[in-house]
Amino acid sequence: MRILIVDDDAAARDAYVRCFAGADFDIEVGPHEPDVFDRVARALSADTPFAVAFVDSAGQGRDTLRRLRAIDIDLNLVVVTAEPDFSAAGIGNPVDKLFHIAKPFASAEIVHMAAALRERWSLDRALLTARAHLRAQVLLLEERRRELAEAEARAVHSATHDSLTGAPNRVAFLDALEERVRRPGRFAAAMLDLDRFKLVNDTLGHLAGDQLIREMYAILQANVPADALVARLGGDEFGILFDADCSGGGMATCARLVAACAVPITVLGSTVQGGASVGVVVVDGGSGEAIDVVRRADLALNEAKRRGRGGVQLFDAAMDEELVARRRIEQELGDALARGELSLEYQPIVERDGLAIEGFEALLRWRNPEHDAIAPETFLAVAEESNLIHTLGDWVLARALEQVKRWPNQYVAVNVSPRQFRRHDFAGYVAACLDKAGVAASRLQIEVTERALAADPDRAAETLRRLRRIGCRVALDDFGTGQASLGGIRALALDALKIDRSFIEPIGREREAAAIVHSIVHLGRALGFQVIAKGIETAAQVQALRIAGASHLQGFFLAHPADGEQACAMARAGLSTPEPLRAVLRG
Repeated sequence: MRILIVDDDAAARDAYVRCFAGADFDIEVGPHEPDVFDRVARALSADTPFAVAFVDSAGQGRDTLRRLRAIDIDLNLVVVTAEPDFSAAGIGNPVDKLFHIAKPFASAEIVHMAAALRERWSLDRALLTARAHLRAQVLLLEERRRELAEAEARAVHSATHDSLTGAPNRVAFLDALEERVRRPGRFAAAMLDLDRFKLVNDTLGHLAGDQLIREMYAILQANVPADALVARLGGDEFGILFDADCSGGGMATCARLVAACAVPITVLGSTVQGGASVGVVVVDGGSGEAIDVVRRADLALNEAKRRGRGGVQLFDAAMDEELVARRRIEQELGDALARGELSLEYQPIVERDGLAIEGFEALLRWRNPEHDAIAPETFLAVAEESNLIHTLGDWVLARALEQVKRWPNQYVAVNVSPRQFRRHDFAGYVAACLDKAGVAASRLQIEVTERALAADPDRAAETLRRLRRIGCRVALDDFGTGQASLGGIRALALDALKIDRSFIEPIGREREAAAIVHSIVHLGRALGFQVIAKGIETAAQVQALRIAGASHLQGFFLAHPADGEQACAMARAGLSTPEPLRAVLRG
């Protein structure tokens, strides 16, 4: 520890030297002169400060004490004075670092004072270091806290906002709707779809479609009432919440939005005509459920599009009857499995040339004692809106795999809904079912629609690749009715395209129908896919499709769906049609 001794008396300075002789102290001794202050300043700058300064109060002593305190506030000052009434006034704070020793002093007194102050100075230094470290840690923690808060804010924003437009997403919309239905007061919920959006995507590409969505969102934001919420729900669909005193007010607001959207818009250098259709429901807040509001607005939107697009449709009670019917179906469907009301039928898929059965499509049927047979498109749409679709899908896959084991070598085709297809690790789930049933993956064909691929194309493509790696067959069902194009599906892991029945049905009645189907078949085969035509009901359709080059055929004309036992008999026979009919087809 370094000690400074300042005294003009040479004899006193010698006395100090003798006091500290043999002691473990680094002392510097000198008179009152400017060099003293330079030494203290240099020592402080070099981080080798003096711990204690013994300063004689006589002569310039008071000024020396004051200047030393100004240079180093942590320096322990010991006033060595012969003045019985010496006052420390004017020397400066801190007072707890100012001490007195009377002259003449004893050596032991000086050494003990130095030793005590050395210990205190060391502790003070350690405390200062610890406080500095603590301050640094506090600052670091504060910075980490700010970073975490910012990261959390970004994560929350990302989870509740659309990355393309920055608009609130479906999650945020439903949260806002849940909150709004609990508050009193009338409000409107509107669902808006862009008209001809698929045409823009198909002709100008997805980048143009993305820009169109951004432009439309900006138009909606600029034209909605103050405090309204505009959310992008997915694809080209938007949801809008706003206060409305009456149905007429809600309709008028939506009509203004439709008019604002009906303008030419430039996207990627091309001009497209904007347009939108809207379904709106006006409800009283303070009661009801958000999901009912969404369903009613959706029903109104569907009716607006059915009437020709570019319009506004207000929800009415007639639409509510359909909603009530769907609820009843949902309730009854939940118990249908336990009551044994569900069954599978199997419709053959035959190859074009020999009409041999290569596979069967598993078709779910529901026969309810109160309602007789219920159309699959009716109850499956209801199941898709709830978790019932997973229960039904699991049952269908398990039954179909048990059935296929009874056939000689045909495969079974199982339809998978969009919600099933999006379940976590769907390919792994299918692999586990195959393993449990003891069925080779090559004997299962998974059929998905274009709608199942549209929500998350990258994830859908990876799921298809995994299914193919497992060994399953994969078919794109109802091709031509969704947003996919042959160019878009070129990179997908598919085995087959199934042409939608809406393209098959006009064959024989409309001159262009056969040409359209011929083009689809030609392009599908050029991409290396099998092409399955379904919904065949006439001999003319069979002949046209065979000429077009469709690889496989399916429909009532060839064979109606059959129960399990009948399907087994057909599979073992290997042919779908009686010999007389086969002779007609050969002719």
